[in-house]
Amino acid sequence: MSAILPAAASLTLLNPQEWNAESCAEVNARLESASAAHIADWAVATFGRNLIVAASMQDTILPHMFGTRLEDVDVLFLETGYHFDETIATRDEAARRFPITIVNAEPELTIDEQTEKYGKDLFRTDPNLCCQIRKVEPLKRELAKYDAWVTGVRRVDAITRSEMPVISWDAKHGLVKINPLALWDDPAVENYQAANDLPRNPLVADGYPSIGCAPCTRKVAPGEDPRAGRWAGQNKTECGLHSE
Repeated sequence: MSAILPAAASLTLLNPQEWNAESCAEVNARLESASAAHIADWAVATFGRNLIVAASMQDTILPHMFGTRLEDVDVLFLETGYHFDETIATRDEAARRFPITIVNAEPELTIDEQTEKYGKDLFRTDPNLCCQIRKVEPLKRELAKYDAWVTGVRRVDAITRSEMPVISWDAKHGLVKINPLALWDDPAVENYQAANDLPRNPLVADGYPSIGCAPCTRKVAPGEDPRAGRWAGQNKTECGLHSE
């Protein structure tokens, strides 16, 4: 693996405006089999303070992985107003334990204002619009301030992510997208958490392998797809954060 970093590092001198789909594809070809730690090292060396780490607080792997490499790194949390109490507690514990800066991205509308404008429980009547208002638009506003963002999405999470690259150009937001955990399976997640004694969201052990907003997330029965508890009973599988 030691030969990968120098090869990829040849692109680290690019100015922000020079990153594009071609340059990202070149780096991805060199890093697609690298370890998550190696990819994190490359990301910090390349973008430094101009990257932000997205964390849903289903786990605290990325806040730890990047906080230990870049003190006070910005960690993006989409504060939708609908999170489980356990998720908020996990966020707060990560902020206490790690040298990170939590960036709470909030919607322009409060829940009361959203209800007044669109009616009660928009997450039921139009879940796509609710995600657009409370997740997609706040994400877009925050990402406009950075040159790269890091996510925790993995290929095993869903069929729609099965061919996801490690490094790609996010044309929708105009910056580099980095997925250091793309190749990880569930045992890899568990091993990292155990080895580093990380804070855990207790909902995962309670039958929630994929955690979103409380009104749109249910427990998953044994043998069910891990994402079966997200928007159950609705024709929806993604919130739109990772769509191209």
